[in-house]
Parts: sequence; structure tokens; C-alpha cells
Amino acid sequence: MQTNSITEPSDEAALPSEEEELMEEEAQDDDVEDVDTPDEIVVHREREPSQHTLDDEKYGHLDGIGIIYGNVGATSFNLRVLGDLQKMDYVQVVHQSHGWVLGQVSDMERKTDLTLEKAKKLSEGMDIDIDEIVIAKVSVLGYRDERGLLQVPRSPFKAGDMVYRAKDQLIREVIGLKENTPTGAYIGKLFGYDINIEVDINAMVQKHVSILAKTGGGKSFLCGDLVEELMKHDVTVLILDPHGEYGAMRDAGSAMPGKRDFGIKPMGFKDKITEFATDTNINKGAKPLKFTLANIDGRDLLALTSIKNGKVYLNALRKAIDGLKAVRKDYGLKEIIGMLEADEDANNQTLIAELAYLNEVNIFAPQGTKIDELITEGRTTIINLKGTPPDIQELIVTRLATAMFELRKLGKVPPMMMIAEEAHNFCPQQGTTSSSKIFRTIAAEGRKFGLGLTIISQRAAKIDKNVLSQCNTQMILKVTNPNDLKAISASVEGLQAGMEDEIQRLPIGVALVMGGNIQMPLFVEVRPRQSRHGGESVEIISSKRL
Repeated sequence: MQTNSITEPSDEAALPSEEEELMEEEAQDDDVEDVDTPDEIVVHREREPSQHTLDDEKYGHLDGIGIIYGNVGATSFNLRVLGDLQKMDYVQVVHQSHGWVLGQVSDMERKTDLTLEKAKKLSEGMDIDIDEIVIAKVSVLGYRDERGLLQVPRSPFKAGDMVYRAKDQLIREVIGLKENTPTGAYIGKLFGYDINIEVDINAMVQKHVSILAKTGGGKSFLCGDLVEELMKHDVTVLILDPHGEYGAMRDAGSAMPGKRDFGIKPMGFKDKITEFATDTNINKGAKPLKFTLANIDGRDLLALTSIKNGKVYLNALRKAIDGLKAVRKDYGLKEIIGMLEADEDANNQTLIAELAYLNEVNIFAPQGTKIDELITEGRTTIINLKGTPPDIQELIVTRLATAMFELRKLGKVPPMMMIAEEAHNFCPQQGTTSSSKIFRTIAAEGRKFGLGLTIISQRAAKIDKNVLSQCNTQMILKVTNPNDLKAISASVEGLQAGMEDEIQRLPIGVALVMGGNIQMPLFVEVRPRQSRHGGESVEIISSKRL
């Protein structure tokens, strides 16, 4: 007898009872911070051949990977694993009334007879036989009826039936996946399978999108893939870019190493991109973004300052603005400051100092950027806010979002997708910003007018729930913060058992995608970027050998 030998159990081996099944952990406290878990790397495995096979007329050669046992339901069943199987793999099994049905492994467990006493003997160097079985829980996803509608069986499966590894053809049929469609945005492949995943662009614009992940989880990378697809389909896009990352998409990216072939070749999109910035000294190559003061009243202007008691200065400011409007159409902050100084009221000095600070930001000018210059049908406009103070960023985002919504209602700008990076800063759950109201309005009403919204954030819990809940297409990468996981669970419909835990363990580059034309949650391995990614982390110590 060999030490640590593992033998197959006899037919009399006890099957696990319901009481022995794994229990879900209790929800963690709201104040718990991100768990620092090591980031996994996507590794593709070679599946071992099965000893139990079947040749089917429609699906060809099938590999058996387990037998149904125990109490069997219509929507889930337990599986004694006999082949190469992992959590979240797809399986297929014959239902006596509906033929082939698709399922997905939601949980797995290894049952052994190794007791504490045996473990002690094992540690003392004794030869111990360990009997074990691997079991899995399968969630039934359904089948397509004669009308092509997705259905779930209403009667249980049969115990003792063999379960097979799902073929790509059945997965496509049941989930409803199509490739190379006129409105499809190719974002990657189904994790573990050679199946392209396309998200319908019309569905994204009409029903909004959220991209959520922990810091460094790949949300900006995935959004870049999405923007590339929108540009290739000549969709008008407006990107609110607080960190100046998206301008790099003008340049071609570099080929990424790896065995996985996504069919992607590097290319740049400089012919599709126009970039504007408030600070063109920092952001070279961008056009200046300027606003006029003509449509800003005294109260709005005071809101941009750090003055807490604005009522004290409101009358003086309104008087200065009205005086300018009476004599000229175009004016800037310098002219307002001049009018206040001419008033020679000592109480206005604080207001003058605040307006002088706004003037240094240099976003107001007598002649502002024209909408037809800002938005061009079929092109992507990047609003680069790098180097702009947060309060001024709010002003710019509010004015642009409001203008896009009102102009879309009048049909003066083309249908478009508006993308907001760091969305929790512009539509927070706690408190309000000047842009909160317009984001709620676009989320609730934008779809009626062809104004889509994509929000991107590393803190799902900090985004306004009224906005997040309106995003019907959701792309979630690795998230570990308990508060964010709760917010995601509350806003996502159709999560299968075990998927919430899987979000915490996702390898970098794998996203959980649902909504739009994706009828059930899918794990997608995100495709490489064609253009250069501008959001790489900065190395403190160079990893390259000099």
C-alpha cells in the first residue's frame, strides 16, 4: 500500500447530504475595505479526453463528464464528476421531454473520507488510503423551443443520466450568441471557449452601459475596446476623460503575447478622433475648449467659487453682469472683474479674488467652442480634463451633458454615446454635485432621444443608484470591496448562483457581461486593444533591465 494513495470509492460510498453542502458566507460589514487578493492570470487548459463518449447526430462527438445523482430538480441538479470539469463550465444533458438542455457548473466540491484521526496518522508517516469523489452543482440555463424562445424545463431530469461537456454550437443556440452582425461590438471571447462575444450597439445606446471594476481591474482597457468598436461602426461618441487617457487611441497598440488568438491586429484611430482640453499646455495636440458666459447667471457663477455665503455678493455680481449685457454681447471674466472693481465697494474684494482664480483656469472666453465643431457625426470627441480642478471639471461636465441632452431632443446633434470616466465624481450616491441632476435625467430619459450613457467607476457603491440601476448593459471586472459587491448585486438581474463569489476571483482581463442582447450573464475574456492604451500604471522602479 502506498502512502497518500487515492482510490476510487466503492458503489456503497455515501453520497453527500444536503446538510453537508457548502453554506454561503454571511455578508461582510459595510466598512470593510478592498481585500488585497493576488490577481490571477488567464491560463487556458488542455482538456483531458473523457472515457465516456457519445456520438450525437446533431452535435457530433460528446465527452461525458459526470452522472446526475441524488434529489434532482428541473432548474438544478447534482453531478458526480467523472471527467475534466471546472466551475462555470457549460454542460449539456438530455431532458426526456425537451431534448438537449444547456447547464452551467455553479459550484464544485471534493468529498473525502479523511478524518481528523486519519490525518494525524498521515502526519506521523503512516500509509493511509483516501477515498474521494468530486461533486458539482449544475444550474440549468434552458433550451430553445420550436419558436426559438428560451425555455427552462418544468419537470426534473433523471438520476443516473450522463452529462456531457457542452458543444459550442449548443452554447451559441441557447444563449443566443451571433457573430459578425451589422450592429455587433466585438469585445472578446467566452471564457474557456472559442466563441466570439458581440454586444449590440443599439441596445447599449438605448439602455445605457456600466463598466465596474476595482482599481487596476481593466475597466478603462475594456472601455477602450468598446470605443474602438463604436468608431469602427461610425457611431458618434463623446468621452469625458478626467485623466487624459483616451487620446492615446490615435496611436496603434502593440501585439500582446499569449496563446489566445482573438483575430485582432494593432491599428490607430487618429482619423476618427478629435480632442479638446481646457489646458492645452499640458495636453499637447488638443484643441482649446472654451465656454461663453452669456448663458451663465450670477447664481451659477457663484456656485463655481468657494464662497459659502453667496447671497452677500449676488446682487453686486448680477449688477455687473446686467451692466455688461446692456453694452455688449460677448464678455469674459476680466470684464466682470473690471465692472466690480469700478464699483469701488470694498466688500467685493473676496468675490473679485474668487473670479480672478476662475479666470486663471482659462475656460471662459468671449467666443466659445461651437457645437458643430465639438460634435461631428460619426467621430469620437474626447474632452480631456487632465490638469483641470475638480470643481471646474464639474462645471464642464454639467454644461456639456446638459447641452447634449437638450440638443438631442431638438435633433441638432446626431444620436451618440456619452462616456463618463470616474462617474462616481459626477453622480455620487452620497451628496450632490452640479452634474448629478443631468446624469439622472439622461439615465432616465436619454434613451428616448438617442443619447446613450456609459458610466465607468471603481466604486459601484458610490455611484447614484438612480443612475446605476438604469444601466441595463453591465460589464463587471474584478471587484473585491463588499460595499461595491452589494451595490452590483442590487443592480444586476439574472446573476446565477455562485457568480457573485466569482466576481471577487475573476482573473484580470475577464469580465462578467450581461444585458442588452446578452440574455444571461457571461464570463468574457476581453480582447486585446487595437489602439494604444493610455491608462497604464506608472512604474516607480523600472522593471526593464538597462
